[in-house]
Amino acid sequence: MAGLLTEPGIDVTVIPNLYDLRRDDTGMLCLEGVSGHMVVLAWLYPRAIRWILDRNGIHGQEGTTLLEADDAEDEWDEADSSEEAEAKQRVLDDRTMPDRRIYCVDLRAGDTSSPFLEEVKRIAVECSTQVVKLSESIGDSPSGTGLKAASGSDSEMDAPTRIDEQPDRRWYPVIDYSRCTNCMECIDFCLFGVYGVDNVETILVEQPDNCRKGCPACSRVCPENAIIFPQHKTPAIAGSPEAVGTLKIDLSKLFGQPEEDALHAAVRERDEQLVMVGRQTVGMTTGIPKRQDETKTDTKDDLDDLIDEVDSMEF
Repeated sequence: MAGLLTEPGIDVTVIPNLYDLRRDDTGMLCLEGVSGHMVVLAWLYPRAIRWILDRNGIHGQEGTTLLEADDAEDEWDEADSSEEAEAKQRVLDDRTMPDRRIYCVDLRAGDTSSPFLEEVKRIAVECSTQVVKLSESIGDSPSGTGLKAASGSDSEMDAPTRIDEQPDRRWYPVIDYSRCTNCMECIDFCLFGVYGVDNVETILVEQPDNCRKGCPACSRVCPENAIIFPQHKTPAIAGSPEAVGTLKIDLSKLFGQPEEDALHAAVRERDEQLVMVGRQTVGMTTGIPKRQDETKTDTKDDLDDLIDEVDSMEF
């Protein structure tokens, strides 16, 4: 980080763990106040970083970075995407993003500071703006990295802006709206009141802290792999780019189990959490109802039959 303090046009801010911040925390308010291009480095997958920011009102076009973690190689063939998948309407398709770019960088992409310094400098040139905001999420950072060591510099040069608050650890889902089709399967499956809808009936994480710690069940039943739990040990659930580029998801590869067991695993996890709060298990009885399908299969009532009979009469 010290290497960036002498770079013209780059401001440096250090905040606590991005995922744990609430919208009214100082660190998040600091990021929300940035109006120009932004580079965010965190110990999270870029997908997770981007949509954590988005749910907290920090929006922007997705910036392309050249750094990737070794385990972030795309194992999916984009050419395998079906025409049906490409034709699906995504929530992001109906949103207008501000004219600025947000670059999300995974700090696990290197074990020295040099690649990150060069990447931020490259982005600064690419943006051609006077200010590029760099935010480093330092919560729970692995040891032995150059960026973490530099964040506590005792040098005489101007110190970066630093937010020292330490928020409580959190666990909640983050929705990737570039993949979400608003099918509502998550809100129907979750029985803890985590999900809701906004004024235009778009799915959102309404009560994030209602989520049961360690439970990723809703991410397993999401047909588009759009639900992220950034701190989960399984990369695909934590927001890895494994499935990026195609919506043809092989659940046996993503979750380490046969495809037909994915739903059963989610139901088991949900029942475990229900028991922990003293509620009755539901098993497979509720299934995963699809609200959009229900609206198309409404049966006719007696009034419909009466109207049909009147229409058939001759006057």
